[in-house]
Amino acid sequence: MSEHTGTTRGPVEDPAGRRVRVVLVDDHRMFRTGVQAEIGDTGRTGIEVVGEAADVEQAVTVITATRPEVVLLDVHLPGGGGVEVLRRCAALATDSERPVRFLALSVSDAAEDVIGVIRGGARGYVTKTITGDDLVDSVFRVQEGDAVFSPRLAGFVLDAFASTEAPPVDEDLDRLTQREREVLRLIARGYAYKEVAKQLFISVKTVESHVSAVLRKLQLSNRHELTRWATARRLV
Repeated sequence: MSEHTGTTRGPVEDPAGRRVRVVLVDDHRMFRTGVQAEIGDTGRTGIEVVGEAADVEQAVTVITATRPEVVLLDVHLPGGGGVEVLRRCAALATDSERPVRFLALSVSDAAEDVIGVIRGGARGYVTKTITGDDLVDSVFRVQEGDAVFSPRLAGFVLDAFASTEAPPVDEDLDRLTQREREVLRLIARGYAYKEVAKQLFISVKTVESHVSAVLRKLQLSNRHELTRWATARRLV
């Protein structure tokens, strides 16, 4: 597959075993390259990566063009996030003949992220700490119609769908972008700026900018107040 984003290629014929055509959607090229190296050896894993995308527009274009069986979808993407990809690809996901199934693959283990993409139509959610073998197994299970979750995340989904009431709207939290929420959560957990930058594949300066934006939007003065705010909302 080309290393450029927004590219596609045709299917590979291999009658030896199971095959699944996959599109990778993640805004970090190095991460996509890593996933491709880990699971993209078709002869070994049965997974053929037929396209990549780095933002919402590219994702919709590549998914529509390739019609993969499974999309590995990051939750936080430029252009509206994974939920926006799901919304714009809803017709493909519900196609009774050739459904495109979505498996969220994210660094975030936040309940609102998990519930958001599941409500949007994803068939599962696993975090980026997953092993290559487990990810291959998850892709095939999603292709076959199963719902797949990392064990801890399954609880969020059960709790959310056990209630018939819509979750309350948090206007303060809604002021933050998805990336600001990620930074907020990690800072509240006690991570240093350098550690946050490494985990989110962004620079320390970018982390500082996000923290400043979070403090300004929430009208907080420092990270200690930020931690208390996040803890009170059970975001940590």
